[in-house]
Amino acid sequence: MSKMKNKLYEPEKIANFRELVERYSLFGDKTAFAYKLSPKDKEIIHITYKQFQNDIYCLGTALLSLGLEGKNVAIIAPNRYEWCTSYLATQIANMVTVPLDKALPDGEIENLILRSSAEAVIFDVKYLDVFQKIKKEQKSNLKYYICMDFKEDSKEIYSYTRLLQSGKKLLDYGDTRLQNVKIDNKKMAVMLFTSGTTAIAKAVELSQFNICENIYVIGCVCKVVPEDVFLSFLPLHHTFESTTTFLYGTYCGITVAFCDGLRYVVDNLKEYKVTGIVCVPLMLEAMFKKIEKGIAQKGKTRLVHIMTKVCNFLLKLGIDIRRTVFKEILDELGGHLRVIVYGAAPMDKKVAQGLTNLGINLLQGYGLTETSPVICAENDKYKKPGSCGFPMPNAEIRIDSPNDQGIGEIKVKGTSVMLGYHHNKEATEEVLKDGWFYTGDLGYFDKEGHLFITGRKKDVIVLKNGKNIYPQELEMLLSTLPYVAEVMVYGKPTKDGDLKICAKIVYQEDLLKQHFGDVSKEEYHSLIWNDVKNLNKTMPPYKYIREILVTDEPMIKTTTQKIKRHEELKKLLGNT
Repeated sequence: MSKMKNKLYEPEKIANFRELVERYSLFGDKTAFAYKLSPKDKEIIHITYKQFQNDIYCLGTALLSLGLEGKNVAIIAPNRYEWCTSYLATQIANMVTVPLDKALPDGEIENLILRSSAEAVIFDVKYLDVFQKIKKEQKSNLKYYICMDFKEDSKEIYSYTRLLQSGKKLLDYGDTRLQNVKIDNKKMAVMLFTSGTTAIAKAVELSQFNICENIYVIGCVCKVVPEDVFLSFLPLHHTFESTTTFLYGTYCGITVAFCDGLRYVVDNLKEYKVTGIVCVPLMLEAMFKKIEKGIAQKGKTRLVHIMTKVCNFLLKLGIDIRRTVFKEILDELGGHLRVIVYGAAPMDKKVAQGLTNLGINLLQGYGLTETSPVICAENDKYKKPGSCGFPMPNAEIRIDSPNDQGIGEIKVKGTSVMLGYHHNKEATEEVLKDGWFYTGDLGYFDKEGHLFITGRKKDVIVLKNGKNIYPQELEMLLSTLPYVAEVMVYGKPTKDGDLKICAKIVYQEDLLKQHFGDVSKEEYHSLIWNDVKNLNKTMPPYKYIREILVTDEPMIKTTTQKIKRHEELKKLLGNT
């Protein structure tokens, strides 16, 4: 039944990325990408679907002329047009694309270049020094270094621009290598390194079939139209942004606008008239707290509360006036924002409901790099705050060994599940068993078939009395405190061999002052501790938070803003 609920639409299937690129002919002179060369620029550059398609064909042909068919090609850059062109050019030219995290330190870039066996790298000029060092050391398989920003070739570095021109000439002379390339849809096409929030990064093998199946099922649950403009600010190397914004977005013919940076998100929402974003809950929670703060400063909190009740009552009668009533608030977000797709972590129910009350369509998804990524999602019709919706039409999800609350490890079988971990048979066999992928996440289904995530299996705190504490449950509760920017709950070993429940709380100073008044930093701890003790009263004693650490220093996070728990625990517990 839940799968039927998660197939509202019937999009056209594509078998591989060649069919995706051919599809761009449908959109011709429509804008595929919009961006500025710097945040201060007034001029917005527009790239049409026709130009995008041509650039993919030119670059793919040029890369084939270098003898790279069947080879691994790494890409590293901030979100930009050349990243997208490079990704699809390598894909339709039968190469293995290796997207690398743009925020990696130099040593880790070198490590992953070695591990990936890449023979070419296409990179932003900001990484020039590290690749010159790699070239000098001659330890890697790299033969071709291609800089996105060079206008001319140098002795050591190829110019991306020159390669495009070279590919165009070859095509003009009748070069047919690209169209003659045979693509095996089910072999490894993309090698993605996991974010490493709990362990060393593993290299995930995905096929074009895996990802194209995911594009199809996203289309089954979410209606996106060519008139939409999505702002791209999550890193493109991450499969959530790559599949959902870039690949599914261009499949639908939307405009992808590149964000100038997190501090410019609100400006960009207005400049590009953005209708949709794909993001993580941390960003939405910060956005909603600012909205609430603005409403409070104008003395309109009670009025908004009353109008929300009126709007929700009328909504039950089929009358939707939310976007008209809350136009002033929506205008602060650009005035056009209609859909927000989010994932990677649970969302505070209050925030989800609050944004929905404004007339924005919120859709939570759940997935992993290993599943291309989406395996479960809410859709345009069926939602429940706190859940991540129903299994996707191509995924079968079960709860393994559920406890008396129905909570167990989530396992999935389906066409978007990875081929395995590259050159890591032991790790592959650990998670792929009898056709099922064991996610390492804990969750349960409610009676209606909605999936709820309770946390990572490795993060569960097991007390001496056998009670299980799910950190994310307590973190969600602590996040309701208006000044909390980030929070992590963990178990601290005690002398009697048990664990004490502790929380590290990162506060937002301006909101803290607004809540408590202008007090000294020394007083923050006791004031926050009083709030935590009040929250404790809402829970059974075994879940009580016994100790807190208060700071304004941000936690260590991945580029998709997930807390690196293992690194934070090292700092907090040391060798305990």
